[in-house]
Amino acid sequence: MLSKVLQDTELVNLYIQGNEQAFEMLLQRHKRKVWSHIYLMVRDREATEDLFQEVFIKVVHTLKGGKYNEEGKFLPWVMRIAHNLVIDHFRRSKKMPLVRGNDDHDVFATVAQPGKNAEQQLVNVQIDDDVRKLIDHLPEEQREVVIMRTYLNMSFKEIAEHTNVSINTALGRMRYALINMRKMIKQHDIHLERA
Repeated sequence: MLSKVLQDTELVNLYIQGNEQAFEMLLQRHKRKVWSHIYLMVRDREATEDLFQEVFIKVVHTLKGGKYNEEGKFLPWVMRIAHNLVIDHFRRSKKMPLVRGNDDHDVFATVAQPGKNAEQQLVNVQIDDDVRKLIDHLPEEQREVVIMRTYLNMSFKEIAEHTNVSINTALGRMRYALINMRKMIKQHDIHLERA
């Protein structure tokens, strides 16, 4: 009942002052939303559990280390940590399968093809690496949308919800990301044709 009365900010302050029960209340209040956010992106129960624990370990370390200063925005802060850890998870595991988009200007149309010889497979791996490097050079907001759309296969509605922007903003970020990637491809004379 106490957790219903106290705001997140008050619970955070109580926890920082040493009240362990305050953190338990925060966890109970937000665990479903954080867990669902992670699961929606990784679509794997075991990985979701691991990442969920990693999120709250990071939250505890940040709070205990006196580095928290989100001014009453606890849940968005936790969701941002979760989101970043999911992206790190995909980078670490290199489980970023490329999917083909629905539009005719898709620079991500690099789906691996079975039955290719070793040389062709190496060319395809190099293309995937080149595309990832291009993505890494995008501004943060564009990179985030590209990763969610291309690698996590999220809809623009899901992307908008997870980044707290409108669908039009998410679409705009994707559009500018594609424009920027095309400029980089042209500028550096990169060839993305699969063998």
